[in-house]
Amino acid sequence: MKVFDKFKVNFKFQNITETLKIYLLVLSIFSVFRLALFLTQYENVGEETSIGTVFQAFFMGVRFDLVVSSYILAIPFVLFTLREFITSLSSTVFNQIIFWFVFISFSIAFIVNGIDIPYFEQFFSRFSMNAFKWMDSPDFVFGMIFEEPRLWLFIIPVIGIVYLFYRLLKRIVFENREPQMRQKRFLHVSLSILFLGGIILSMRGRLDEKSPIRVGTAYFSSDPLLNQLGLNPNFTLLKSYMESRKEGNQPVALMSNEKAISKTQEFLDIEPIPGEFPLLRKENKDSDSAQYKNIIVVLMESMSADKMGRHGNPHDITPFLDSLSYEGHYFEHAYSAGIHTFNGIYSTLFSYPALFKKHPMKETSIPYLHGMGTALKKLGYSTSYFTTHDSQFDNVEGFLRANDFDKVISKSDYPREKIKTTLGVADDYMFEFAMPVLEEMHAMEKPFFATFMTSSDHKPYYIPDYFSPKSTSIENQIVEYADFSLRKFIEMASEKEWFENTLFVFIADHGAAMNINYDVALAYNHVPLLFYGPKIIKEPKTFTRMAGQIDVFPSTLGLLNLPFDNYSLGINLFQKERPYMYFGVGDIYAVLNQHLLLIVRDDHHGLYWYQERDKNNHAENNKELVQEMKTYAEAQMQAYQYVLLNR
Repeated sequence: MKVFDKFKVNFKFQNITETLKIYLLVLSIFSVFRLALFLTQYENVGEETSIGTVFQAFFMGVRFDLVVSSYILAIPFVLFTLREFITSLSSTVFNQIIFWFVFISFSIAFIVNGIDIPYFEQFFSRFSMNAFKWMDSPDFVFGMIFEEPRLWLFIIPVIGIVYLFYRLLKRIVFENREPQMRQKRFLHVSLSILFLGGIILSMRGRLDEKSPIRVGTAYFSSDPLLNQLGLNPNFTLLKSYMESRKEGNQPVALMSNEKAISKTQEFLDIEPIPGEFPLLRKENKDSDSAQYKNIIVVLMESMSADKMGRHGNPHDITPFLDSLSYEGHYFEHAYSAGIHTFNGIYSTLFSYPALFKKHPMKETSIPYLHGMGTALKKLGYSTSYFTTHDSQFDNVEGFLRANDFDKVISKSDYPREKIKTTLGVADDYMFEFAMPVLEEMHAMEKPFFATFMTSSDHKPYYIPDYFSPKSTSIENQIVEYADFSLRKFIEMASEKEWFENTLFVFIADHGAAMNINYDVALAYNHVPLLFYGPKIIKEPKTFTRMAGQIDVFPSTLGLLNLPFDNYSLGINLFQKERPYMYFGVGDIYAVLNQHLLLIVRDDHHGLYWYQERDKNNHAENNKELVQEMKTYAEAQMQAYQYVLLNR
């Protein structure tokens, strides 16, 4: 094959050149499979999609193919290198080992790519462990496969590709061997070490320190086909397998699904619609007073309610947020769904709770959920998400783009000199950078929805030189700076034409470990929840009813009387009340109202009068109440598990 002879020249470092040849060969084959998938799905490409976006999807594919290839080729490269430097070893034996390892590994990978094409055609999803749910009846599955003539159109080419790979790989490994030149040994060693470093870096897939390459990295556009085209099905298969093995990803069984759905319908006052999903509520459908206002949600990093003066903090570190909370609708008893940022983002925007150790946004097969972005997109809104740091952390960008967020503004969009730490830019700069973006969205002459995720109140702390805090401790200083950033944001926004037509929602992703009295730090989940809009909310009010992040989505659209389909576990807090709120902390979950806190860890129950900081456990003397509180939380968590399993 003449194409590989070009590599011979006078460059004798054969461990490197032969590995590069294999890279070139397998990347070419992976690209052929990607092209085949694209051609079979061409009709699903969006009409407004440009040629440049298509090429970008193929380039993204090379990145994922490199990851898969590097994991396979790391060991062969080490063997190639040993063969070069240890002359006493048998070159023939090494070549045989390398050849069969590479051939078998990539042949399996190519077969997976071949299977992926008809699988994608059926499910519009890349091959993953979900495919093996079919294997309950293997006779039926294989009968279905072999009785479908069109599938042979994929099987025969795959066999041909594997055979061609066999011939070309054999030529690379066994032919054109030339002895090494002794005088280049030092250079050879140095280049080999550098090349191995490149392979290891390729395994990671990204240079950013916060996160390696993820499934969500491929989601770069608004075209659902091209977002998945860049993925390699071997990557999605192995990732989904690894996820399926994690203890936290095992389905929970707190009660039967039937009982959970029935109880959840009772608790959330859901009237089942025959033939529809059992949690569906068609909200505000008969409303003739819908207000198509702009909506901005600000998720404040670690902003526990206990940091605010109105909740008793004596240090006056949130003067702006405190003052603002009296100018809108404020909920005193609001709680985050979990203790991680991903919980806060997910629960606020999709209205589902935390479920023990599950990471809902890291699923290899990203689910399409009817969240806030989708509901508003259907109403004609443009949608965007802003973060200070790497958008791939927690798979946020991919997950949101797959769920109708048009733009994700992150670290890669900011000027390099503005990036100060691993967490990216400072909060106030993110808000400043967002102003022209919001202006562009406003200029589209349709309402917009924007979500901001701040990060300053998270280590490593960074306080800009132009801000002078009055506190002495860095923990209080950073809260002062976060509060200053919120003030700056509202001041900048108030100068814009769209300000008076905008509803702002402020809530934390989670709180902070403060004032710990029980097995769960309530301050870690007790968060401020404020709906603010000077021209929208005419009569500011403080609510004492229980509230949660999962209620933000239906409450926001409910406040504006916007029609939407609610498939979630959230309620409109302006129309309904919860007897309890619940949240998760790893393997523990808690249920509480304005006075009582129930903590459940396996079979241990703790019931406390938390407002009095009473540490006596009253569970034994209040078994019926404990069961009532448990059932309230467990039914809704199990209902959420039902949602996950049934999509």
